[in-house]
Amino acid sequence: MADGPPALYTPDLPGYRGDPLPDPYTAETLADRLAATHPMPCSVLGWSLGGMVALAWAARHPQQVRSLILVGTTPVFVNRADWALGLDAEVLDGFAQALMQDPRATLLRFLALQARGGDEARSVVTRLRTLLLAQPLPERATLAAGLQLLRTVDLRPSVSAVRCPALVIHGAYDALCPLAAGRWLAQHLPAARLALNARAAHAPFLSHPVWFAETLRRHLAELNG
Repeated sequence: MADGPPALYTPDLPGYRGDPLPDPYTAETLADRLAATHPMPCSVLGWSLGGMVALAWAARHPQQVRSLILVGTTPVFVNRADWALGLDAEVLDGFAQALMQDPRATLLRFLALQARGGDEARSVVTRLRTLLLAQPLPERATLAAGLQLLRTVDLRPSVSAVRCPALVIHGAYDALCPLAAGRWLAQHLPAARLALNARAAHAPFLSHPVWFAETLRRHLAELNG
């Protein structure tokens, strides 16, 4: 077989585009569903909620994950007694109530939060809005399940099981998954390093695409020695 660029897979999270919702809807069950359809060893990149699923995938199916790239990711989304590096529960509850009443308008406001404070904020929001409006809105049941996942997710016990090389990419202005959470991951994953963009927010691949691509390229090149 002739050599060529590696295959790239961009699966939707289970529960989207008409896919049945896993029950229960947790990072672990989503990871198991994806693992069942992608058995080959691969590098797994996940952003935000997708990063939580990627982290669970690497912990539960280590033979499949050659390396892990986490972008704007946190192990615990909502603050609790032993975690103060996330969002307050009241903030998520207010967002959840608005989302159930007017999903489209609430999601559009949510996009603005993803870019707040970082470089190219207006451009990033415009691109995210274009991507959102090009797709049918998820079912309300899927949105509700995702919000419940964010309320309860705690992947800290899984972190020590991730032995593969890991790259934690984070923006200093991330308002959804604060930088302190990214630093925590980089410190506690056994073989991780942090790639920090001091001017990016929650979507560094949109605000700083050249930097993001080069950071990812170097990581993958190091894997191949």
